[in-house]
Amino acid sequence: MKFKMIHENYNVSDLDQSIKFYNEALDLHEVRRKTTDDFIIVYLSNDVSDFELELTWLKDHPQPYNLGECEFHLAFQAEDYEAAHKKHKEMGCICFENEAMGIYFIVDPDGYWL
Repeated sequence: MKFKMIHENYNVSDLDQSIKFYNEALDLHEVRRKTTDDFIIVYLSNDVSDFELELTWLKDHPQPYNLGECEFHLAFQAEDYEAAHKKHKEMGCICFENEAMGIYFIVDPDGYWL
């Protein structure tokens, strides 16, 4: 039996701010949305992959989310590492670098590492 990964969910405090961040930092755009009286779910993706990032905004959760020790991340591979690094450095969202491994992490407005 085979399983295909299709999306990952992050709960966010400010949906518009998060959408703007993911669009600017990673060129992700909204592909669909589900809106109810209690929540809004927005799916983001790009034309490189069919994997989606699901952003969930809950009406009754206005405070920041407790992400614990943040020992998780969502990985992206950039076609041009140097250009991506320069862009993220200019945005001020790089939170950790490991030059020996050739990786760095950026952090979104809610504290998720990417």
